[in-house]
This record gives sequence, structure tokens and C-alpha cells, in this order.
Amino acid sequence: MLESVYEHCLASDLVRAGLAVERQVAIPVHYRDDRLDVGFRLDLLVERQVIVEVKAIDALASIHTAQILTYLRFSRVRLGYLINFNTLRLKDGFRRLVL
Repeated sequence: MLESVYEHCLASDLVRAGLAVERQVAIPVHYRDDRLDVGFRLDLLVERQVIVEVKAIDALASIHTAQILTYLRFSRVRLGYLINFNTLRLKDGFRRLVL
């Protein structure tokens, strides 16, 4: 399936569990006095405290970890999950990242 389908289903389940979920949240970069909208977009922001980045790829790579670490830094959120749904066992596709 497409990542967008997994993202939508996960967001729906989290909302049904009573959590506040925002999808495709834009994260600006501030440089000097300028606000730059450079295309950083979080897949899911849960309870304004957890970033969830959804993937459906053969294998997670270091660039995917770097991506979510960048999102954590610029959003000032401390906890993030990188979830790859394209695995035989879903637990093998989870990475927890903390700043």
C-alpha cells in the first residue's frame, strides 16, 4: 500500500483511541528574522508531543532517521517514531527517537 494510506489509517485509529492527531503538519525554519517554508512536513503529530513518520519501503536507511531527527529539532518536539509498514513483522519496522 501507499504510505498515505497507512498514514490515514494510523491517524484514524489514534483518533478513535481518543488522541489528538494532526496530519501533514508544516514545520517552518527560522533563519535570522526570516521564516522559511522549506517543505518540512510531519506525517503525524500526536498530542502535539510525538512525531510519527510513516514509511512503506524495503528498508529504513540512515537518511530516514536523519529526516525525523531534523523534524524533531525544528519542531522542538522531543519524541518521534519512524514506522515502516513494509516489513514481515511490524515490530521490525519501528524506530523510537528521542532528543
